[in-house]
Amino acid sequence: MSTIPRGTHATGTTPVSAHDPTQGVVTFQEEVVRSAVARKFLAGLRIVLGFTFLWPFLDKMFGLGYMTPSAKAWIHGGTPAQGFMKGAEGPFAGFFKNIAGPWADWLFMAGLLGIGIALLAGAGLKLAAWTGALLLALMYLAEFPLGTTGVYTNPLFDSHWIEALGIAVLATTLAGDTWGLGKWWGRHVGNGILR
Repeated sequence: MSTIPRGTHATGTTPVSAHDPTQGVVTFQEEVVRSAVARKFLAGLRIVLGFTFLWPFLDKMFGLGYMTPSAKAWIHGGTPAQGFMKGAEGPFAGFFKNIAGPWADWLFMAGLLGIGIALLAGAGLKLAAWTGALLLALMYLAEFPLGTTGVYTNPLFDSHWIEALGIAVLATTLAGDTWGLGKWWGRHVGNGILR
């Protein structure tokens, strides 16, 4: 979006709302999503998706017993990403097996934590959307092709797609402004990637 400097727009028109660091104009959710009910549903979706990322981090870190037993917790020497990557099958299996290592565990866990916190807090949604889409795309490719194990009901799409699209919708609609820190954060960082 471009900015029309204050006082230079045609008489009788409204200035364009866009971020200009010299002017301090920031776009807020009310300008993007006019329905108050829709803003609340988007905030609810943001919180649910945030916990969808934060819970696996907590479970893999501490072995809470949902998918990760205590003995395989990261704090007890477990490898939260390596097992998944080394077990990859299909056309991308070699790629994932080659990059599996302790650094992948750190990146995976940092991604889960950072994306989860950003979504729950409502701040940094654009960055969370990009990193979340990358993480989800890699997880999707590690399981590709779908439908061969009997777990999936669709040969092309799974929950990774829904989550990635959901995060993109949350970021583009500034869903952190409702029930989150988005407005406060936006005043400090503007409309850039950190928004």
